Amino acid sequence: QVELVESGGGLVQPGGSLRLSCAASGFTLDYYAIGWFRQAPGKEREVVSCISSSASRTYYADSVKGRFTISRDNAKNTVYLQMNSLKPEDTAVYYCARRSGSSWWTISVHPSGYGYWGQGTQVTVSS
Repeated sequence: QVELVESGGGLVQPGGSLRLSCAASGFTLDYYAIGWFRQAPGKEREVVSCISSSASRTYYADSVKGRFTISRDNAKNTVYLQMNSLKPEDTAVYYCARRSGSSWWTISVHPSGYGYWGQGTQVTVSS
């Protein structure tokens, strides 16, 4: 069955870095766009970054542009989110998700465009 497992979260000081990984199994990662989302306590889930199946297109939320980098290694069935210059407002549970529907190879910024989700990994930015 389709499974997405996030890892790499943790506690980091402001200005620090983390690299999140999303390990995919149960499907051919090459065919699907993947998104990273986050949800802070009391807030709605929001898109952070997305990458198309071929990695030819990427999207970044304005709040992370220039600080985060999304990438994928289809041979390793893994998508990454490199997070630099972290801020306290980046604190949230981070989720990766696989596109579903008729345009599964293209990016979408809407959570409704994703049919499979990981369990999430906590990122806490605090001194």
